[in-house]
Amino acid sequence: MRKIKPLRKWVDAYRKAMSTWDDLEVLMEFHEAGEATDDELEAHFGKCKKQIEDLEFLNMLSAEEDRLPAMLQINSGAGGTESQDWAEMLMRMYLRWGERHQIKTSIVDKQDGEVAGVKQVTIEFDGEYAFGNLKGENGVHRLVRLSPFDSANKRHTSFASVYAYPVVDENIQIEINASDLSWDTFRSSGPGGQNVNKLETAVRLRHAPSGIVVECQETRSQIQNREKAIQMLRSQLYEIELRKKKEAQTAIEGNKKKIEWGSQIRSYVMHPYKMVKDLRTGQETGNVTAVMDGDLDPFLKAYLMEYGQSR
Repeated sequence: MRKIKPLRKWVDAYRKAMSTWDDLEVLMEFHEAGEATDDELEAHFGKCKKQIEDLEFLNMLSAEEDRLPAMLQINSGAGGTESQDWAEMLMRMYLRWGERHQIKTSIVDKQDGEVAGVKQVTIEFDGEYAFGNLKGENGVHRLVRLSPFDSANKRHTSFASVYAYPVVDENIQIEINASDLSWDTFRSSGPGGQNVNKLETAVRLRHAPSGIVVECQETRSQIQNREKAIQMLRSQLYEIELRKKKEAQTAIEGNKKKIEWGSQIRSYVMHPYKMVKDLRTGQETGNVTAVMDGDLDPFLKAYLMEYGQSR
């Protein structure tokens, strides 16, 4: 069933596009006979064009890992409260994107800022093709705005980094040696309450060979948090192997840009004008409010159409 589901999605989308194309040919005949209006023909043509574009976009999500759920980690950059507030704005943006696509989201780990915002947050996107859609978000996101934390109301530039990696399932084998692991436990952060901050249910996992550190405080059960931490570690190790393969392919092809940690990929300007621009693809919009409310699809698609699966 796992193998059949993505294949059925392809077949259904193809049949739908072909049916719309057949209807368009019939409508063109009616139009030539004067029995259909220009508006009707234009509307049906637009519908057919979108379905074909959706098929082309689906072709960009044909890598094995694209179908997997995703973990997305946001870290605030230098700048204290400004950057921490920006990191929280990005967190809301991605959560809203998940809602728009009916993808189940959960905050696995979150470190609140001292005054406002978050220092770091990890979000799980449990939905089909979540990683395929979000894999192009890796990099540094830059915000330019009038600071609400500056009494002089001056313009500030803030940075936050985003890192997305696939959540591996039981079909993907990643070898982890128990002797390479070390565990710490600590009390969960967040608002107080009857059962909060009293028991050390949160866990911190260190993997010596890779240097990866994973924290999880999703539940009040230390056992469940340990299981989730192991899954997150497996997922990051898998993503590292994918990255190595892609870097080798990029070096051979030579005509694709390298996407590395620390490279600025997108600017969100709220003052003195309004614009969101992806610096890799040139995709831009003046509707900053819509983007911050989760309307990311034009940027995700533009990235995949330019940097997606090589033919």
